[in-house]
Amino acid sequence: MHLNLIGEEEIIKGCQRGERRYQEMLYRRFSRRLYGICISYAGNRQLAQDILHDSFIKIFKTIEDYKQEGSLEGWMRRIVCNTAIDQLRKHQRIDHLITSDGQEIKIADHRAEINSMIGTKEILQQVARLPDGARAIFNLFALEGFSHKEIATQLCISEGTSKSQYNRARNLLMQWVENQ
Repeated sequence: MHLNLIGEEEIIKGCQRGERRYQEMLYRRFSRRLYGICISYAGNRQLAQDILHDSFIKIFKTIEDYKQEGSLEGWMRRIVCNTAIDQLRKHQRIDHLITSDGQEIKIADHRAEINSMIGTKEILQQVARLPDGARAIFNLFALEGFSHKEIATQLCISEGTSKSQYNRARNLLMQWVENQ
């Protein structure tokens, strides 16, 4: 049967029964999108692949908890984000935060300006250059929509540190884009 002909609900139920065929279908349907999230946190392919692998193990172990309230992709994205944060903590990459003072400026205010200057691939390349802690906070805030309070709780840092790291990442990205 073709992957796109099988409904999401059927795939979920098959995964909840532990059937490998359905697990593979779920993986094939979502792995590319979720890998994009992994690479944005990891900054390199090897760590991104590890995060994706660990995320799918968690997804398959906990899919029976998924109540089909809200989107499956959103539920899986949350697992991937949490797994990425765990990996960064495990590798002590979150501890290398760069502090700077500054006013918080949301990336949405500058999205059109950035998009007109460079493409998505170039943006992701620049994000990958960020220091590990700043990259994680930038991804959580700008890409995943977490508040600084939520980020602080997840990373065990202060809300002020989250804000300053986001601002530092934003400033670095703008500087790199301007210098291209």
